[in-house]
Order: sequence, then C-alpha cells, then structure tokens
Amino acid sequence: MGPSRISKAFQGLTITGLASVGAFFVWTKHCHFTPADQFTPATEPLFQSSWYKKFNPLQNPTTHDECVRRLPLFKLRPELVEDAQKGGSKLVEAFSQGIWGGPGYTIQRLYLERKWRNNTTTAHQLWDPKDLKSSTYDKGTEITDHFVVLDKTPTSILIRCGDSPLNNPDANRPSDGLFEISATMDFDKGFAEFRLKSIFYQGDPEIKDKTAEPMPPTMAYLHQLYTKLWMESAMGHVKQ
Repeated sequence: MGPSRISKAFQGLTITGLASVGAFFVWTKHCHFTPADQFTPATEPLFQSSWYKKFNPLQNPTTHDECVRRLPLFKLRPELVEDAQKGGSKLVEAFSQGIWGGPGYTIQRLYLERKWRNNTTTAHQLWDPKDLKSSTYDKGTEITDHFVVLDKTPTSILIRCGDSPLNNPDANRPSDGLFEISATMDFDKGFAEFRLKSIFYQGDPEIKDKTAEPMPPTMAYLHQLYTKLWMESAMGHVKQ
C-alpha cells in the first residue's frame, strides 16, 4: 500500500491545480532529484537504519527518491548561518517549519484537521500554522495525525509517515514510510544544501513479488512534484 490514500489524493489535487497554471515548473526549476541509480538500498544509509529494519521487517519493495535544493549562504537568514557555524540545528528546524507551516502543506493540513483534529486523542499534536512554524521538531513530535518525528540530529529530522502515529506506533503497518528532512552548509563553497528523502513501503503483510513497487509510475511522478512544492515553499522560511 505504501503512502496513504489521503497523501496520494492531495499530491494529485495540489499539483494538478498548480500545473494547470504552468508557473509551478518555473518556480521549482532549482529542485532536482538524485538519479535513481545513486539513491538505492545499496547506497543510501537510511535503508540500513534501525528504523527501516524495524518498520519494514519483511523487506517489502519500496518507492523511494531524494529531492535536492541548494541556496547561496548570502540568501539565508543570518541567524541560521551563525547557528550552523556553532554546530546548531536551527537551519534544519527552520526548513522543517517551512514545510509544515508553509503554503505547500496547507490543503492537506486543512483536510486532516477537519477529519482528525479533536480535543482528546489528537489535542497534543501540531495543527496550527503558528505552531508548525515555531516547533523545533524534537523526537516524538506528532504532526497533523499523519507524521511523527522518530529521530533528530543537528542537520536532519527523521519522520515516519503513511498513517496516524497513534496506529501501531512500535510495529509495522500496511501503509508506512520514512521521510528525512536534512539541511547542511558548505562554508567553503558558499551554499546550503537541503534534502528531502522519501521511502514508501507496505510494512504488512509480506509482498511476494519483491519487484512490485507500492506506487504506480503516475503516482510516483505526482509525489515528486508534490515534494518539489514542499521544498520550494519551505525556502521562503529560510531566506532573509
């Protein structure tokens, strides 16, 4: 199953509307995807992580990709550059804030809010833009009943996606995936590099055909466009 039907629907809905305008492709022209033969289970450390092994123990096939965007350091908010020089995590936090609190996630956020937000089981989660734009996304943070932070380093935030974090929080599940947000600075070359890594899979039951990816080609393409939307909309939160 891989990504949830909700995610699939909103990827298609959001991108279809933007693509009809045409400006979307110009707006996201600086985003690119790592070649498929360079982002594989054999080359990407995320596939060897304890999280991936825990939540995809049956080694079911995946749909996976990595989106990359660079930005000159002089375009970044000065306090983010200063913090990175000290080994801080403000850059990846600001990047994450821009994704979840930015316009790229608005339609999906509003739908999930209408469907799942309540004063009991999901009251502790992040829902409002002001909170999404100010959270530091520490381990355990739950986002709109669809994402949860599994781990965090000064340059990366690892998120589980595909279903409510309240469902099977410690076990594999039919709709599952890992989503890593990372941001690093190369002071010698004068740029910051932002990456969005996605690995989608069906955690349960076992898939006999290990070549059958959870996303058909059309949906995988829409997912990549949606990822570009998240990436580019987040840039507004890290720029000065």
